[in-house]
Amino acid sequence: MDVKRTARPGYLIGFAALILAVVIPIVVQWSSAPIGASITLVAADGRERQISGREIEAMPRLCRRGSYENQFGNWRDEGEYCGVLLGEVIGSEAAYASVRVVAEDGYSVEIDRQRIEDADYPVVLAISFDGQAVPGWVDGYRIAVLPEDGGVSNADYRTDSAGSYWIKNVVRIILLR
Repeated sequence: MDVKRTARPGYLIGFAALILAVVIPIVVQWSSAPIGASITLVAADGRERQISGREIEAMPRLCRRGSYENQFGNWRDEGEYCGVLLGEVIGSEAAYASVRVVAEDGYSVEIDRQRIEDADYPVVLAISFDGQAVPGWVDGYRIAVLPEDGGVSNADYRTDSAGSYWIKNVVRIILLR
């Protein structure tokens, strides 16, 4: 009987060591994984660079209420957006005349550099909406235009649909010359 009692602590120590050997690598891998999805930035010369969720999270943010008018004159998606200026994501040294922003489903829109740099209508890569952040936010990274008054009308933005710029689930930003 004494043999069985001394064997039990040995089994418990072995079991605990096995659990730690499995759990610790998982925790280390999880803690070093990027936050959210990444975005591919394609330079005008075709070179690609992945921008991780951690990199995006570390950039300065702009948070404002926002909404847009669609092509039918309806106002959509009003709420509090927080994001990183698209010019910050691209980088001030980058050579480009416009960018093509591509969504996960293939939808894309071209945005002129003049619009991206317009301080009255800041274009951001939104990372959260009404407190729901990527990756939990179903819209994923999203382009939003956030003037101080919060609304982007078709007339103000000089377009048929201000909403066409508000792309959901952005996966790629391509710099064009």
